[in-house]
Amino acid sequence: MEYNKDIETKETSKKGPVAKEIQVNEAQVEYVRHYTYDDYMSWDDDKRWEIIDGIPFVMTAPTVQHQEISGNIYLQLRKFLEGKQCKVFYAPFDVRLNAEINDDTVVQPDIIIICDHSIMDKTGCKGAPDMVVEILSPSSGNSDTVVKLNLYQKTGVREYWIIDPETRLTHVYILENGHYHLSSYTETNIIQVHILSGCTINMTDVFV
Repeated sequence: MEYNKDIETKETSKKGPVAKEIQVNEAQVEYVRHYTYDDYMSWDDDKRWEIIDGIPFVMTAPTVQHQEISGNIYLQLRKFLEGKQCKVFYAPFDVRLNAEINDDTVVQPDIIIICDHSIMDKTGCKGAPDMVVEILSPSSGNSDTVVKLNLYQKTGVREYWIIDPETRLTHVYILENGHYHLSSYTETNIIQVHILSGCTINMTDVFV
């Protein structure tokens, strides 16, 4: 997902987070306070936000290439999961990774698979999905490959895919004993979805 590096300083939290200093790195801003999901739900500035450990990030619209890759993966997953227990969703879809503790982290992954319906409510997901897919953009690289990688590992996301449209590589992280183990694949590979027995994604049909 993409992040906007030009965040305007806000004077009222109703219109978005109150900021006191703009920083360049990943559109992160030094904020006046620690934000929660309740704050997130109150913002009415027509922007898309994520909050990670109480720090808000504003998200920009995805590129055409980003949307094509996301849609191609979603279609393969949706077809496989027809009539099955697990469900696949796509952004925007709120995932509150620590909803039962601080509720200060809400992300909107590009694609999400959830097999435990008890963690879903009317607003999205309260807990760790079984699988997350993020598609890199020039502005989201550090967030997806470092911040969210650690976040998803810590909160127990069983499978995490990072797709790089530039290199046309897919990095697959499988959670084992609390730690991710990495395998990387090219655009010509057929990749096994580890959490779904018998499910494979043909990457030739994903990249455009």
